[in-house]
Amino acid sequence: MNANAVKGRGALSNRTGRFESVSEEAFDDGWTAGIEDRPSPATRILPDKSRGIIATNDSPDVPFGSSINPYRGCEHGCVYCFARPSHAYLGMSPGLDFETRIFAKHDAPALLRKHLSRPSYRPQVIALGANTDAYQPAEGRLRITRSVLEVLAEFANPVALLSKSALVVRDIDILAPMASQRLAQVSISLTTLDPELARVMEPRASTPARRLQAIRKLSQAGIPVAVLAAPMIPGLNDWELERLLEAAAEAGASTASYVLVRLPLEIGELFTEWLHEHFPDRAAHVLELIRQTRGGKLYRSEFGVRMRGTGPYADMLEKRFDLASRRLGLDERAFRLDTTRFRVPSSHQASAQLPLFGG
Repeated sequence: MNANAVKGRGALSNRTGRFESVSEEAFDDGWTAGIEDRPSPATRILPDKSRGIIATNDSPDVPFGSSINPYRGCEHGCVYCFARPSHAYLGMSPGLDFETRIFAKHDAPALLRKHLSRPSYRPQVIALGANTDAYQPAEGRLRITRSVLEVLAEFANPVALLSKSALVVRDIDILAPMASQRLAQVSISLTTLDPELARVMEPRASTPARRLQAIRKLSQAGIPVAVLAAPMIPGLNDWELERLLEAAAEAGASTASYVLVRLPLEIGELFTEWLHEHFPDRAAHVLELIRQTRGGKLYRSEFGVRMRGTGPYADMLEKRFDLASRRLGLDERAFRLDTTRFRVPSSHQASAQLPLFGG
């Protein structure tokens, strides 16, 4: 294990969030020499008291307008996670805090049921786990995501799931009947086939082999599955692109997409720190290749380029993806979900009308 790595965690540090007026900086006084492992901070599950549950999005880069995230923060610990900066809004670090201080929305099912029962609600596809993974380790015991799916199934509201956890197969009993009515689809994020690389890049996510097994089980159950090769990191895992798509297609994926690594705000420093620790021999090269796809910077936030990048290297990656996806039959149009089946159960209609009659 690398000297500065934290066992079982992705980030190496707990860099102060951008909104804090006071920052902390680690200093090596020489007394840590010879200590192999830094103790891993324990995960704490904290209550999220949000009054709403559905987040809206108007970005032209993503194929959904509404999403639900049952958790804030993510224990998977993916060092590159674009959601890390959101922890700064909570007065916490996008570093280790993001993967050890998890906020759980225990009221999510009740809030969702109330939202879907509103007369003003218009049926739409809801993305589940678009920001932080809805099937991260805490879900195994809290089952918030499963309860959310039960509500969506009850209202026949379509859902698009995104995860890198094999735990999603637990809910096949809900997803398969929904998929038979064109109400559910699942995207599995597959970053590498190398378990050693996965272990340091996304330490508490399911192994690549288990993700492929999940694709197979979901597909066999009649649930449309897409593979998301993301993020592609130049000089680190981008050479695996075709292999990832081939493995996913063999497992039963029907469509595919990819995203170039994104390093907004605090992630740039966290990723650079991680890269120099785990891959010192190629860190400078990887960062230079990323800058070549971002106009000389580590990140550009403009719509239309933030997901794919620009320049010769980005163009080559896109051509490789297009050729491979066509060859493997993964270039079909995305599965279209049906919003016309939506219904408010009669019991909820009655309860919603009670206030009109003084109930």
